[in-house]
Amino acid sequence: MERRTIGAAALGVGAIGLGCMPMSWAYTASQRSGEGSVRAVHAALDQGASLLDTADMYGPYLNELLVGRVLRERRGDAFVSTKCGLLVGESHIVANGRPGYVKRACDASLRRLQTDVIDLYQLHRADPEVPIEETWGAMAELVAAGKVRALGLCAVGARAQREADQRAKRVQGRSGAGAGRRGAGMHDGTIRQLERVQQVFPVSCVQAELSVWSPEALAALVPWCAARGVGFLAAMPLGNGFLSGTLTPGQGFEPDDLRARHPRFTAEMMAANQPIVAGLRRVARRHGPGTTAAQVALAWLLAQGRHVVPVPGTKRERWAVENCAAAELRLTEQDFTEIAALPRAQGSWD
Repeated sequence: MERRTIGAAALGVGAIGLGCMPMSWAYTASQRSGEGSVRAVHAALDQGASLLDTADMYGPYLNELLVGRVLRERRGDAFVSTKCGLLVGESHIVANGRPGYVKRACDASLRRLQTDVIDLYQLHRADPEVPIEETWGAMAELVAAGKVRALGLCAVGARAQREADQRAKRVQGRSGAGAGRRGAGMHDGTIRQLERVQQVFPVSCVQAELSVWSPEALAALVPWCAARGVGFLAAMPLGNGFLSGTLTPGQGFEPDDLRARHPRFTAEMMAANQPIVAGLRRVARRHGPGTTAAQVALAWLLAQGRHVVPVPGTKRERWAVENCAAAELRLTEQDFTEIAALPRAQGSWD
């Protein structure tokens, strides 16, 4: 597989990574299989997809333990990316960016992953009660200690940005200032965080959602990374499975599946967004038998910049191999024109 680099340290990874979250978290529990997931990780590594993306909150902890089973045998083939900063309770998730906690979380992740160094350690979310510079400083100390090779930041959620915009508008309304001013861009909050932490220690990578039906990061966040030599991990590159064309409107999801509560996965919205999948399939057919809508969606992402690495998540060996094959797909100008003309996705993405 083609190799790409992440950050100023030029850390080499396969052009397509593997998102490990579905193996232990957020998607249909009845379809999870520890052994099947281990086979999927091995298959991805065999294809050159070296970046394995996990987090301590997935499970929680179970995902790192699963990845650790593979790393015990194949540490030299893998680029290990994990995250800290979120704690999972019975019915809630909270941020914790206290320096002492971050250091303890790193040590625990190292044990679960069965490795002595984490290649990319990402801050999942900033703690609103702790200055992000303090959290990032603790993470930088982990680099100095040799426990971590590089640092990354996950983007602030779109909902959080919209809520911040609404608060600003309310304040402006009370003061009489800023009438008619449009809200800030979706990733302005993330860029502000990035500019703050860059003063403490270099950011090697940013992770945010980016896909054919959620292209918002292309407006400012992807260019920000490109201009500074920062890598970009495209999360949810297949739209939580929708862009693969394997989901049927109205099929329903188990209660533990995040899509059961997701506005874009109601039967109505899935039906309304089928033209996007149909367009990807049309492009795929021009590239010959066996080419899939999912591969077209991933190839489109690879073309957005040499610093972009899609991280499709899966728990199945079959899909891991199919996703990796997208690295060999070269889209034409006609393909890009057709994809650009696809209708915008309907339904909130909150």
